[in-house]
Amino acid sequence: MATILYVDDEPAVGQLLGHMIERAGHHAVGASSVHEALKVLARERVDLIVSDHQMPGLTGLDLLELLKTEGYDVPLIILTGYASIEHAVSAIKAGAVDYITKPVDGQQLEIALEQALKFESLKRENAALRDEVMQLRQNQQILGDSPAIHKALNEVAMAAPTRASVLLLGESGTGKELFARAIHEQSERRNQPFIKINCAAIPEGLIESALFGHEKGAFTGAIRRVEGAFERANRGTLLLDEISEMRLDLQAKLLRVLQEGEFERVGGETPIKVDVRIIATSNRALAEEAAAGKFRQDLYFRLSVIPIHIPPLRERRSDIPLLAMRFAVRAAQEYKKDIQGIAPDAMEWLRAQPWPGNVRELQHLVERAVVLSRDPVLTFAAFAGTDRRATPVAVPATSAAANPATLPDGAIVLDSLDIANAEQRLIEIALARTNGNRTKAADLLGISIRTLRTRLNTPDA
Repeated sequence: MATILYVDDEPAVGQLLGHMIERAGHHAVGASSVHEALKVLARERVDLIVSDHQMPGLTGLDLLELLKTEGYDVPLIILTGYASIEHAVSAIKAGAVDYITKPVDGQQLEIALEQALKFESLKRENAALRDEVMQLRQNQQILGDSPAIHKALNEVAMAAPTRASVLLLGESGTGKELFARAIHEQSERRNQPFIKINCAAIPEGLIESALFGHEKGAFTGAIRRVEGAFERANRGTLLLDEISEMRLDLQAKLLRVLQEGEFERVGGETPIKVDVRIIATSNRALAEEAAAGKFRQDLYFRLSVIPIHIPPLRERRSDIPLLAMRFAVRAAQEYKKDIQGIAPDAMEWLRAQPWPGNVRELQHLVERAVVLSRDPVLTFAAFAGTDRRATPVAVPATSAAANPATLPDGAIVLDSLDIANAEQRLIEIALARTNGNRTKAADLLGISIRTLRTRLNTPDA
């Protein structure tokens, strides 16, 4: 049951409206003027307003304007004794959801009430869906505050409003697709399709059809006409992921589309015009590939109008805590775990890793730790149980010695997991940092000078 406010300066008409509203199964609240209606809105929630157009002082259209300025998002139906096109147009333009002429017919009013309430319900559902979409987009945000990520994001912001092709270059797992989506979302094409094709994942025999579509009977199994990625991305953006994996003969056809804005489906003869913005990605040095003849140079130049380098995780280690916490929170929500944070020693260990798989590897490692952890705080033990044999081992930075200035980004690389070997390596690093001063080296290591002498097994110099 909705609460419906009726506004009319004639008491008899007001009583009739109230009766009709109650008979339609809703709660009716009356007002004889715009000022009185605003007082009602101030003290209770109203789902719909039915207001007379012509009243002494402020009119129904004035009420519509006041609803906007006062911040009331309530739909309004206008009543008027003048059945004219001009009145209807002015009411709808002012924001009314419907327009009814007097004398009011009960059935007509009931239908108008039902439609207005349904319209409001759909509007709220759409607002909720937009909020969900925005939340999804926020979950796909590019996180980071390092100089390297700021540089890349600034280049994205400059490239996005243009029509120029963009080439995103970076290692696997750096988030090139997120950057491509960011370019699309910041462009004038944001409300148009964003289509992606992974050139490395589609079999060679199918990639041409995936890009350009095919006609019925074009090849065995082509039982109907199919639109390709270019047609589906018309007026929008097409992401060609791992473009370096595309065959040379298809590169020529792609170049034609970029130059002329048209193509034919496989098995077709009619040119199809499209307006598509291209974003390409590659984890290879595409300029070198083109120079070596492994990729068409003319296509490379066409794609790399705006080249953007996506930094690997090892070049943005200061972003690791932010990324790790985002992944931990997201995984905790998905697996319904109570995860409140990451312990300092675990975070330092994460910062010290080489991350050959970049952000994707970090995400998977944190997700696994969330699943395996029995504690609300992810400790070093939660990550130590993961398989890191494929990468160099780094000890957690629990002392100053674990973060020597002479080593890149704080990583301490060990040849093995042997404790004696690790101890000897830390001593060497501490002595190197202190220019051979054993007293200072012992302080860095958190041990006594006597213990250090014993470990070195040599007399004091």
